[in-house]
Amino acid sequence: MRIASLVLAAAALVALQTGGCAVARDQQSVGSFVDDSVLTTRVKAKFAEDPSVSAMSINVETLKGTVQLSGFAKSSAEKAMAEKLARDVSGVQSVRNDIVVRP
Repeated sequence: MRIASLVLAAAALVALQTGGCAVARDQQSVGSFVDDSVLTTRVKAKFAEDPSVSAMSINVETLKGTVQLSGFAKSSAEKAMAEKLARDVSGVQSVRNDIVVRP
Protein backbone atom coordinates (compact mmCIF):
# COMPACT_ATOMS: atom_id res chain seq x y z
CA MET A 1 0.00 0.00 0.00
CA ARG A 2 2.89 2.34 0.75
CA ILE A 3 4.29 1.80 -2.75
CA ALA A 4 0.93 2.74 -4.25
CA SER A 5 0.91 5.96 -2.24
CA LEU A 6 4.39 6.82 -3.46
CA VAL A 7 3.39 6.10 -7.06
CA LEU A 8 0.32 8.33 -6.69
CA ALA A 9 2.37 11.17 -5.21
CA ALA A 10 5.06 10.92 -7.90
CA ALA A 11 2.49 10.86 -10.70
CA ALA A 12 0.68 13.87 -9.25
CA LEU A 13 3.94 15.80 -9.10
CA VAL A 14 4.77 14.92 -12.71
CA ALA A 15 1.27 15.93 -13.81
CA LEU A 16 1.61 19.31 -12.14
CA GLN A 17 5.04 19.95 -13.62
CA THR A 18 4.19 18.92 -17.17
CA GLY A 19 0.60 20.14 -17.30
CA GLY A 20 1.41 23.36 -19.13
CA CYS A 21 3.45 21.63 -21.82
CA ALA A 22 0.62 19.54 -23.23
CA VAL A 23 -1.86 22.38 -23.14
CA ALA A 24 0.56 24.81 -24.78
CA ARG A 25 0.87 22.44 -27.74
CA ASP A 26 -2.94 22.26 -28.04
CA GLN A 27 -2.90 18.49 -27.70
CA GLN A 28 -5.79 18.46 -25.27
CA SER A 29 -7.64 20.67 -22.83
CA VAL A 30 -6.44 21.25 -19.28
CA GLY A 31 -9.35 19.26 -17.88
CA SER A 32 -8.73 16.36 -20.24
CA PHE A 33 -5.02 16.36 -19.38
CA VAL A 34 -5.76 16.27 -15.66
CA ASP A 35 -8.30 13.46 -16.14
CA ASP A 36 -5.76 11.45 -18.14
CA SER A 37 -3.09 12.04 -15.50
CA VAL A 38 -5.45 10.73 -12.82
CA LEU A 39 -6.20 7.62 -14.89
CA THR A 40 -2.49 6.98 -15.46
CA THR A 41 -1.87 7.32 -11.72
CA ARG A 42 -4.70 4.94 -10.85
CA VAL A 43 -3.48 2.30 -13.31
CA LYS A 44 0.09 2.55 -12.00
CA ALA A 45 -1.21 2.23 -8.43
CA LYS A 46 -3.11 -0.95 -9.38
CA PHE A 47 0.10 -2.35 -10.87
CA ALA A 48 2.03 -1.48 -7.71
CA GLU A 49 -0.56 -3.28 -5.55
CA ASP A 50 -0.60 -6.46 -7.64
CA PRO A 51 2.33 -8.84 -7.04
CA SER A 52 1.82 -10.56 -10.41
CA VAL A 53 2.56 -7.37 -12.39
CA SER A 54 5.94 -5.64 -12.46
CA ALA A 55 5.01 -1.97 -12.13
CA MET A 56 8.60 -0.96 -12.89
CA SER A 57 8.69 -2.79 -16.25
CA ILE A 58 5.40 -1.54 -17.69
CA ASN A 59 4.87 2.02 -18.89
CA VAL A 60 1.44 3.65 -18.78
CA GLU A 61 0.33 6.61 -20.88
CA THR A 62 -3.19 7.95 -21.24
CA LEU A 63 -4.73 10.16 -23.91
CA LYS A 64 -8.42 11.04 -23.91
CA GLY A 65 -9.30 8.05 -21.74
CA THR A 66 -7.34 5.52 -23.81
CA VAL A 67 -4.61 3.84 -21.78
CA GLN A 68 -1.55 2.62 -23.65
CA LEU A 69 0.58 -0.03 -21.99
CA SER A 70 4.14 -0.65 -23.16
CA GLY A 71 7.28 -2.23 -21.83
CA PHE A 72 8.05 -5.82 -20.97
CA ALA A 73 6.30 -8.67 -19.19
CA LYS A 74 7.79 -11.98 -18.08
CA SER A 75 4.78 -13.98 -19.31
CA SER A 76 1.58 -13.72 -21.30
CA ALA A 77 -0.28 -14.07 -17.99
CA GLU A 78 1.42 -10.92 -16.66
CA LYS A 79 0.61 -9.07 -19.90
CA ALA A 80 -3.05 -10.13 -19.67
CA MET A 81 -3.27 -9.18 -15.97
CA ALA A 82 -1.83 -5.72 -16.67
CA GLU A 83 -4.49 -5.18 -19.32
CA LYS A 84 -7.25 -6.43 -17.02
CA LEU A 85 -6.12 -4.18 -14.18
CA ALA A 86 -6.05 -1.18 -16.52
CA ARG A 87 -9.50 -1.96 -17.94
CA ASP A 88 -10.95 -2.26 -14.44
CA VAL A 89 -9.96 1.31 -13.50
CA SER A 90 -13.02 3.54 -13.45
CA GLY A 91 -12.91 6.10 -16.28
CA VAL A 92 -10.70 4.10 -18.64
CA GLN A 93 -12.43 4.02 -22.02
CA SER A 94 -10.10 1.60 -23.79
CA VAL A 95 -6.72 -0.08 -23.41
CA ARG A 96 -4.04 -0.52 -26.04
CA ASN A 97 -1.76 -3.31 -24.89
CA ASP A 98 1.67 -3.00 -26.55
CA ILE A 99 3.49 -4.94 -23.83
CA VAL A 100 6.12 -7.34 -25.19
CA VAL A 101 6.53 -10.72 -23.48
CA ARG A 102 10.20 -11.31 -22.81
CA PRO A 103 11.03 -14.25 -20.52
